[in-house]
Amino acid sequence: MTDVLTWTIGRRLELAKRAELLRKELGELELEVARLEAAEVVFGQWAEATDGGRRPSGIVSPEPEPEPEPEPEPEPEPVAVTVGPGAGGMRVVPDRVEGMGLQALTSEYRRIMEIVAGADGPVMAKDVAVGLGRETTPGKIEPVRGQLRKLSDRGWLVRTASGRYRPC
Repeated sequence: MTDVLTWTIGRRLELAKRAELLRKELGELELEVARLEAAEVVFGQWAEATDGGRRPSGIVSPEPEPEPEPEPEPEPEPVAVTVGPGAGGMRVVPDRVEGMGLQALTSEYRRIMEIVAGADGPVMAKDVAVGLGRETTPGKIEPVRGQLRKLSDRGWLVRTASGRYRPC
């Protein structure tokens, strides 16, 4: 009888130690997940501000060299310019206002909205990437995640706490 009691106490202590180690590991994992989520937000803001790194971020270099005065050039003749979403500082995804339809979005963003609206419930970026006919590699899913976040930030979609997206 004493052997069973000794074994039970020993087993309980062993499991309590293991549970404590697992709680510590879980805390570390949750901290890493929070750091990665923060990095995603910062990267998304940077990507939006710099058009994915294709234009300068606005960081000023110290004391630029003064440029010499350019010689005046003759006035160029006017040229017809086609303006569309994303041109000249226009937002590709406008802020959603009451009564605004999907026609305000580009065709790719409209397709994303159709995929999200046609789903049975909230969708992950991976699901939308598959719906768009893309591979399920991180390099193909991350741009879709950015597009979903942009739609969410501008009021077109709702982002759940689990990082999934659903229509408003």
